[in-house]
Amino acid sequence: MNIREPDHLNLLCDMGELTAIVTKNSDIETFLTSTTHLVARHLKAHVCSIYLFEPMENRLVLKATQGLKPEAVDTVTMTPGEGLVGQCFERDAIIREGNAPQNPGFKYFDNAGEDPFNSFLCVPIRSGVEKIGVLAVQHRKLDHFTLFDERALRTAMTQLAGAIDNARFLMALGPEKTHTAQPGLPLFIKGEPGGTGSASGRILMPNQNRKTLLYGPNPSNGLFTRSDFTAAIDKTSQELKSLQKRFAQRLPESASLIFTAHFMILKDKNFTGRMAQLIEEGVHPIGAVKKIARKYIDLFSASPQAYMREKAVDVEDLSIRILSNFQDATTRKKTGKGSIAVATEIYPSDILKLVADGIKGIILVGGGATSHVTILSRSLQIPLIIADDPRLLNLPLETILLLDAAQGNIYLNPDRETLELFKTKHQVEKQVKTQAMESQTFSRDKQQITLLANINLLSEISLAKKLKAEGVGLYRTEFPFLIRTGFPSEAEQFMIYKQLFDQMEGGLTTVRTLDAGGEKTLSYSGYKKEANPELGLRSIRFSLKHKEVFQTQIRAILRAAHGKENIRLMFPLISSIDEFLESRQIVSDCALDLEQEGIDHNDSLSVGMMIELPSVLCTIDEFAEIADFFAIGTNDLIQYMMGADRANKLVADHYIPYHPAVNRGIDTIVKAANRNGIDVSVCGEMAHDPDYIPFLLGVGIRTLSVDPQFLPSVQKNIMALSLEEAAGYAKKMLAASRVRDAAKLLKTRP
Repeated sequence: MNIREPDHLNLLCDMGELTAIVTKNSDIETFLTSTTHLVARHLKAHVCSIYLFEPMENRLVLKATQGLKPEAVDTVTMTPGEGLVGQCFERDAIIREGNAPQNPGFKYFDNAGEDPFNSFLCVPIRSGVEKIGVLAVQHRKLDHFTLFDERALRTAMTQLAGAIDNARFLMALGPEKTHTAQPGLPLFIKGEPGGTGSASGRILMPNQNRKTLLYGPNPSNGLFTRSDFTAAIDKTSQELKSLQKRFAQRLPESASLIFTAHFMILKDKNFTGRMAQLIEEGVHPIGAVKKIARKYIDLFSASPQAYMREKAVDVEDLSIRILSNFQDATTRKKTGKGSIAVATEIYPSDILKLVADGIKGIILVGGGATSHVTILSRSLQIPLIIADDPRLLNLPLETILLLDAAQGNIYLNPDRETLELFKTKHQVEKQVKTQAMESQTFSRDKQQITLLANINLLSEISLAKKLKAEGVGLYRTEFPFLIRTGFPSEAEQFMIYKQLFDQMEGGLTTVRTLDAGGEKTLSYSGYKKEANPELGLRSIRFSLKHKEVFQTQIRAILRAAHGKENIRLMFPLISSIDEFLESRQIVSDCALDLEQEGIDHNDSLSVGMMIELPSVLCTIDEFAEIADFFAIGTNDLIQYMMGADRANKLVADHYIPYHPAVNRGIDTIVKAANRNGIDVSVCGEMAHDPDYIPFLLGVGIRTLSVDPQFLPSVQKNIMALSLEEAAGYAKKMLAASRVRDAAKLLKTRP
């Protein structure tokens, strides 16, 4: 038995001594120092140090030590992964070294006085699931620390971690602590790719200080008059008209005034009229705008109805626009043209406004982007990166950012050589994306495969046609709903769908009905927060719950399809035969109503379904008998089969596209479609992934629908494949019953 073991038992069991450290010290620094003394004494170590993690600066800071030089406290810092301490933190694992200075990962600090010490042992400090720092001990002798020391140190941390975490929290609240950008800015930050392409530009914080115009003090030098107020109202009106025009050019879906509420409020006598009245009564113009604006914001915010609470956002946005227009045009802050926007949260309407202002890229800090935000950024060709790094919020406004959205890489103040490299890369990507494609797609053994396009916005149709897509396998209808603060009317939807069908010029066009709910929440719909929205009122469930909304959309589609051929209608997230039949009956009823009203329409559309839920697999043959076609939505199918939210980092390892259950489920769907002679396609992300295309073709999929930018690469992959080889490979994948076996086979794909 190691001779130090009895001391370890004292360290583990003497709770009275531990309690004294927590309760008797007069300040946080003394508490941490006392902790290092206690641990050093029990482990007979010459050095004990506590490093705490500061997330805003992404660094570990020496906060207390017994044995190192006192001046090292608060000056010795390391990033996660740097030095043995940083490695311990990043790996979340104990590190024990008998001769630490000889370890390549050891980091030496001149001001710490570590020269005499050889043996090194450190353990991560955790509070629940969060890593908060590192406790390290050192000794002059070589190979001093043992397995008993590891166990003792780990146990000591379980007893002290809570108190240390509280100390860290209280230190962060100290008056001397300010979160400003550190002098040494990082050169590179790694994020998660949320789109494609690259962009560079000066940083823009679109929401920074914006609300201070409305909620902050009045400007001390603002000698404004009634005429300045009138001019600000006029400027705001022209600004909204200009924004609307730019929206319509970039997004035909927004051709109807999405700023309707803004314009109506701007002309309301109880709003701007009351402001003018207060100014006539002697109230300062800025104060008059703020007073009336806050009154309406408070009124709408207090409403129990969601759509009324949405109006508070409209009032706030409009009021801030008015207040900003009091400033002289020459002194107003420049727009975001050519900039990279950095924000903590973002919604579809935010992206549209940023795009209208000429933004080149977006970084979302902390949290994830909902799928429709990601899709919208891709459709608008705006590079988007999700980066959980708070340092981005504290960067100087003169910082230049370079985004590589495909890799999730963010470069800060890149040099000219790096900028030129990405400029060349961008040009190559553009050439590849628009490269000439064959009008039809054949495998290496001359088997034909149909390539269709997924379309999110009408602006993508021209690229899809240029790349010779053979039709639209999925037109998502959500965005006209998402960019408004109320349901689009039948007339508004009719104009959108008519443009879609006209531009497709008779090519196959598949329209998916509204896929609202879940992460695509329409706040104006009377939505109530759900504990698990992905298992809640979404997609076809939402449409059948709100039949008036569903009927309006169906009528608009049937009317727009008048005189057109090859138009298909598709329902999302069908879970039962009853649901499909009820949905199809509504289509028939809408067609009958239009006929009785004498309105031109198309009553012979093919009606199919998205297959996204495991519940349909057991009755798939019955579905194949009543549906005109299937489209497999692999994103949701995998999510629901695996019980793993595809947007949740914590369960990312459980979202497995090659899982045997997924493989066999897809095979079951294809066989049922083939037995009943109906078309089956794949329109999820598996359809453009070279890892999964061989399996999909191998089980009999002959139609793939992908976002337009992926068409060239998908065609290239298919032309290099032999379907005979793909079928043999798929047979092996279907025989695999374990995930690890499927993973091994994936590496052998044709």
